[in-house]
Amino acid sequence: MTPAERRTQRPGRSVEASSGPSGLMDLLGVAVVLLEADGRIDMWSPEAEQLFGYSAGEAIGQLAAPLLLDPANHDAAMSVFAEVMDTGRAWAGAFPVRHKDGSTRLVEFRNVRLTDSLGDHYALGLATDRFRLWQVERKLALSTRLVTQAPIGLAILDADLRYVVVNPALASMHGVAEASHVGRGFGEILPGAPFEAAESAMRRVLEAGVPVLDEQVVGRTRADPKRDHVWTMSMYRLEDQHSNVLGVANVVVDVTDRYEAARKADQAQQRLRLVASGSARIGTTLEIEQTAQELADVMVPEIADMVAVDLLDSILQTGRSNTGESPALFRALAVKTAYPTNASQAIVPPGRLATYHADHPAAHVVRTRKPHLMSHLDRGDHGKIAADPEAARLLAEAGVHTDLAVPLIARGKLIGVMGLARARNPLPFDEDDVTLACELASTAALSIDNAVLHHHIRSTAETLQRSLLPQLVPHYPGLEIAARYLPAQVFSEVGGDWYDAVPLRDDRTALVVGDVMGSGIEAATTMGRLRTATSTLANLDLEPARVLAHLDEIILGLDPYIATCLYAVYDARRASLQVACAGHLPPVLVPHHGSPRLLDLPTGAPLGVGGALFETTVLDLQPGDQLVLYTDGLVETRSDPIDERLDDLRLLLAQRDRSPEETCDRLLKQLRHPEGHDDVALLIARVRQLPAPSST
Repeated sequence: MTPAERRTQRPGRSVEASSGPSGLMDLLGVAVVLLEADGRIDMWSPEAEQLFGYSAGEAIGQLAAPLLLDPANHDAAMSVFAEVMDTGRAWAGAFPVRHKDGSTRLVEFRNVRLTDSLGDHYALGLATDRFRLWQVERKLALSTRLVTQAPIGLAILDADLRYVVVNPALASMHGVAEASHVGRGFGEILPGAPFEAAESAMRRVLEAGVPVLDEQVVGRTRADPKRDHVWTMSMYRLEDQHSNVLGVANVVVDVTDRYEAARKADQAQQRLRLVASGSARIGTTLEIEQTAQELADVMVPEIADMVAVDLLDSILQTGRSNTGESPALFRALAVKTAYPTNASQAIVPPGRLATYHADHPAAHVVRTRKPHLMSHLDRGDHGKIAADPEAARLLAEAGVHTDLAVPLIARGKLIGVMGLARARNPLPFDEDDVTLACELASTAALSIDNAVLHHHIRSTAETLQRSLLPQLVPHYPGLEIAARYLPAQVFSEVGGDWYDAVPLRDDRTALVVGDVMGSGIEAATTMGRLRTATSTLANLDLEPARVLAHLDEIILGLDPYIATCLYAVYDARRASLQVACAGHLPPVLVPHHGSPRLLDLPTGAPLGVGGALFETTVLDLQPGDQLVLYTDGLVETRSDPIDERLDDLRLLLAQRDRSPEETCDRLLKQLRHPEGHDDVALLIARVRQLPAPSST
């Protein structure tokens, strides 16, 4: 019986299917794949297409291992598959998977064996992106801590007003264990007339979606059945990302001791809002200073009147935390105050280096890796929190009365310190403030460390890239040449763009531009290999098409990269140009007398495809003609059609410059997109009259 026949005998879907996707399942994008006993793909969900890149038509019927795994991982995967199929024991874990685009990503799997009515075994795989799962788990863990540590009662009820989640505070108020709440209705836990109005309010919230705030309830619970308590209940409807109603959230505060309970409720709600807001506002970019400023913006004025974020300078310089250095050297990243104050002059401004004395809160944090709280500052204490006597005077005059310093810890290492102070806010910092500040600092520290890591990797790749690019010689026979390389902007990685101009025998010059697809150090390294190979092949006097064919064979032996390339040879004695293209954008010819035009060349396949045929085109050039070779970073954007951008390039080249150097600078200034998502290689060659040979 064929797999298709077996599928027709399987039960259909229940008519009681969900009316919409689950918020969590939809967020994770769980892919479902069914394998036959021989490892061939039998079923392939739309989420699998999104995760792995292959459509159902491309995947079904294929062996999963060759399609999705690098050869080095085949044996390990087949061992897991065999164990699941032989023993029936489920397997769970993360495994590197090759995407259709050639990239490798870590995927979390849950694999189980299924048996159909005919006794045939299948392997069911559930998969999701490991990094996305890690993010969800972390946010879930953070939410769980917030709920369990909150001093107010928190509960989530489903659309039938059955309890789903209850925190310890609310369970204590009710006198019913947390586990005993789950699945029971609101009226079962809180019976009687005093709670009927609250239940009716919840139903209105579910129907209309309008929150109810501070609904007052007076009654007795099992926790204290002999005495009335007074609570305020706030309720709001919970919806998933598709606006499907999930239930209602219930926030309960015991206001029997009204003032104290109200104060705690306000603090708890503020923490919830700030953590939620901070998670969204901190780490929006991979720019170090901006991430630090985002942390400062979250803290002021909600938590502090003034804040300073300092990073250990060793982290910026080497990526390592040199906490053994005494005193520790900091670089100020961000400063913010809630209002104009002279106290800001006491804070080290962003960009400056600073060291602090041994009693300074920052020094305490470096030594202990723990928060340092000074709830009340007495006269004379300002010297402990200031960098120098003048700063202490300014802080005292500004009325600073409480100080808090918290560590910035990422991946187990101390990377910096955040300092907070209050002046106009009369309340001293307390332990709740410490917890909240540390939570937000932890979020920011990871984002800052990611930005630092990205900075170092990008700097290394850019340095490597520039070191691999050629230095143009002063003179080329019959040509005036200018070239530029610009890396992608700070939020993007360095790519594999390159250019070259190689002097050859008999007054000839090889002109090259290329683009290794991908980014980072690997792409830059591959670019260097290709450039070296191109330079070597150029000296063998091969025509351009043969050079590209050899490069195609060479790149197949390297890492799995694809590259585009344009290779040309200008013969100054014959004033002719031979050129061949491997999937690259066409060059622009700017005649000395005429309009710029894109050369109509056989495009050819990119290098690395294998077995491609390339063609050489021959052109005659005149003195004053200009050839413009470039990579896609010069013209491509994320919003404009490429044809329009190429037209813009031709229009700009219609304006004549005195030299190719000026043309390079003008094109980069006027044409390159401000965000610069891709790097750019640009090579311009202008034809000059070859000097007549000497008669002697």
